Amino acid sequence: MPILLLMLSFILAVPAQAEGFLSRLLNKPVPGGVAVVALGNGPEAPRVRYQDRPVLVVREDGQRWIAVVGVPLNTPAGTQRLEVEGRPVAFEVQPREYQAQHITLKNQRQVTPNPDDLKRIRRELAEQTQAYRRFSPTQPSNLYFDRPVDGRLSSPFGLRRFFNGEERNPHSGLDFAVSTGTPIKAPAAGEVTLVGDYFFNGKTVFVDHGQGLISMFCHLSAFDVKVGDRVERGGVVGKVGATGRATGPHLHWNVSLNDVRVDPAIFIGAFSP
Repeated sequence: MPILLLMLSFILAVPAQAEGFLSRLLNKPVPGGVAVVALGNGPEAPRVRYQDRPVLVVREDGQRWIAVVGVPLNTPAGTQRLEVEGRPVAFEVQPREYQAQHITLKNQRQVTPNPDDLKRIRRELAEQTQAYRRFSPTQPSNLYFDRPVDGRLSSPFGLRRFFNGEERNPHSGLDFAVSTGTPIKAPAAGEVTLVGDYFFNGKTVFVDHGQGLISMFCHLSAFDVKVGDRVERGGVVGKVGATGRATGPHLHWNVSLNDVRVDPAIFIGAFSP
């Protein structure tokens, strides 16, 4: 009997061992999370799309291909489908609740912008939307990200936000409580695709890590890069500040996959269900 139990334990353990490091790190299939979908071990990477956007595909542990899929924050729990070489492949999204955050701003224009502000905001939104939708063929240098700064995690991803009592878009990134001037380091290698000073985000830098995996850093006090620069993992892109709609110095870091903003905590091993 002990031998049978030992054999059964081994059999049950095989799927977990076969899953691979990246799957264990990244597979958090919740609204605003990441779904890792196994694609087999063919000789070439399959072409994958989700909600009419191309999807990041990498080979895990030198063996099987996996799709790393950003799940929109408004996705209901239940079955979702990818297109893998034109055929549907299902994956399941689990429920997740996000808390509320109430913020008081002295500048009421940052809550209710005037007509001129709205024109600027629409123009800036178009620029940033284009940057998020970029899909380059480059393979990301790493998917287990370095933290861009060393500091306490403050506002988490997905919070329902109320500014001066008025509900606005949920928190699309992860905040680090660090002082003005702290250097911000690229969590993975990439190309700088957008640098700007925006109404809500303040001084902002976008870095394309490859295949639709994008980092956005905002509220900066200064830039250390320009559009077209190639930054290595750990390279400095700018310095922490409090520009734009911010109540104090901190780093706001967005991570986007297939044009979906997802919880950056997943990529640094700090995700909390």
